Amino acid sequence: MSTNIDNIKDTLNLRDTRVYDYIPTEDGKKKAVLNKEETAIAQGKQDLIKQAFQDWIWQNPERRQRLTAYYNENFNAIRPREYDGSHLNFYGMNPEIKLRQHQKNGAARIIYGGNSLLAYVVGAGKTYTMVAAAMECKRLGLCNKSMIVVPNHIIEQFAAEWLQLYPAANLLVATKKDFETKNRKKFCARIATSDIDAVIIGHSQFEKVPLSTERQQRMLEEQIEEIIDGIAEAKRNGGSRFTIKQMEKSKKSLQTKLSKLNDQSRKDDVVFFEELGVDRLFVDEADGYKNLYLYTKMRNVGGIAQTEAQKSSDMFMKCRYLDGLTGGKGVIFATGTPVSNSMVELYTMQRYLQYNTLVRNHLQHFDAWASTFGETVSAIELAPEGSGYRMKTRFARFYNLPELMMMFREVADIQTADMLNLPVPEAEYKVVAVKPSEIQKDMVQTLGERAERVRNGMVNPMQDNMLLITNDGRKLALDQRLTNEMLPDEPESKVNACVNEVYRFWEEGKEQKLTQLLFCDLSTPKNDGTFSVYNDVRDKLIAKGIPPQEIEFIHDANTEVRKKELFSKVRRGAVRILMGSTFKMGAGTNVQNLIIASHDLDCPWRPRDVGRILRTFKIKKNVEVTDNG
Repeated sequence: MSTNIDNIKDTLNLRDTRVYDYIPTEDGKKKAVLNKEETAIAQGKQDLIKQAFQDWIWQNPERRQRLTAYYNENFNAIRPREYDGSHLNFYGMNPEIKLRQHQKNGAARIIYGGNSLLAYVVGAGKTYTMVAAAMECKRLGLCNKSMIVVPNHIIEQFAAEWLQLYPAANLLVATKKDFETKNRKKFCARIATSDIDAVIIGHSQFEKVPLSTERQQRMLEEQIEEIIDGIAEAKRNGGSRFTIKQMEKSKKSLQTKLSKLNDQSRKDDVVFFEELGVDRLFVDEADGYKNLYLYTKMRNVGGIAQTEAQKSSDMFMKCRYLDGLTGGKGVIFATGTPVSNSMVELYTMQRYLQYNTLVRNHLQHFDAWASTFGETVSAIELAPEGSGYRMKTRFARFYNLPELMMMFREVADIQTADMLNLPVPEAEYKVVAVKPSEIQKDMVQTLGERAERVRNGMVNPMQDNMLLITNDGRKLALDQRLTNEMLPDEPESKVNACVNEVYRFWEEGKEQKLTQLLFCDLSTPKNDGTFSVYNDVRDKLIAKGIPPQEIEFIHDANTEVRKKELFSKVRRGAVRILMGSTFKMGAGTNVQNLIIASHDLDCPWRPRDVGRILRTFKIKKNVEVTDNG
């Protein structure tokens, strides 16, 4: 039974109230089982308490005036600076290329402002904005050396675009061989000693250039002190055992990391990051670093991940180092999706780029930020296995959004498709819905039973878990033969519907040699005779009369030279159907000259991965983006 005191405590600590029944077990212990009915009643009371508190807090005129004045002084007194790059002369730039106004303004923000986030829609020209800013900062003496961190598979493409914009640029471009263990030290020494405009390296290579041991120790010790203070505060305020245990676990994890010092076995003895002479850091596709650790008193809230990627921890430390070195002017992030999956990602971006601002406003701790700008929401949603509904609490509602955006726009240059009105083709989005087969219906029922056993703790997590169940569900939704090759090829399946769509567009665009992209993440091409969606689609298209040489898999282009040759064939219509995964054929795949349609066989996780063909190019036409779901 939950008392009103429990409800108030949970509310003040940003937690949703839960009521448990304790059932004796065979070994004499007690097992906590969630009482769903009592929990729903308690959470209803919690909402009443929140509303009553809001009504009460504004009743007293003196209190209302004091709180309003405090809020306005701290959060409602910001007018973000607007940057105009019209006056900039980009000496050394290719005269045949003209930057758009928003690109000039973005370069001006980087040159004159502090840390920046280029939150540009796909195709808006983040690359040229970063290149122009880096070269101009170097020319004006505002920086000594820029480091550009890009996804591994587009390093050479990024360098080629840089030289296209600045043909005389002096670049150092990392290759796979440069970061092999035997060559890494030599390459880092070249970065440190060379007088270059910029060095371009991949995401994974960047992680292998460590900060000095002393600096890592100091930063980890600061984080440990922060958590110790949080534990002491939780104990003083009567925090739950769960909260304190989680924080103790976090402290232990940091102490282990301190002893390992970010796993030095992965970062062999090379020149330290501080010794490279880098004082400007540009990070392309920066949303890849969104899994930065945070600790919170909230529990079991969707959208708040307390797992950490080591590369994110490494990036955060380097951002803090550059903040100290440059006074908050040395870090530039670029991404089309700064917030792709959870509101927490906005806080993470602010930690990377606005850490001192958060500290100044006492918002560096997530719970302080969350209580100021957001709220958890409990709602009924479809269960992951697709066989019913469940109550789920998520951090999913913003408060004081104008003030938050004013603070965020101090660093963020946000450019959406509506704002830019770029010359992109008009898109017709089409969902091809297919009915499940009887076999699929039966198998979904089985997935629901497996999920129920997992939730009730009746199965060893090593044998079955929600991740396996969800993955099996995705495979089943794509094609039932992915779960069992012996099952029949259903005529009305997603794969067959997609084949018909692809063939229709191929037939219609035969004279103009129009091309198509087909994305599929849950399968790969195979040569061993086992079932593959890729092979199945290709075989069926060939059977319909499409020449085999007009269908290619991105997987076959396993070197940069082959990839460049393949993209060239697609751009001129020699290859008219290109199949690949979102990872291999997403960022950096600019083959849109003759494309008429893009098909997603299984919907990708991130918004930026849908409709990547809608980029600026000279041919004006309509295109179709199809989701076979």
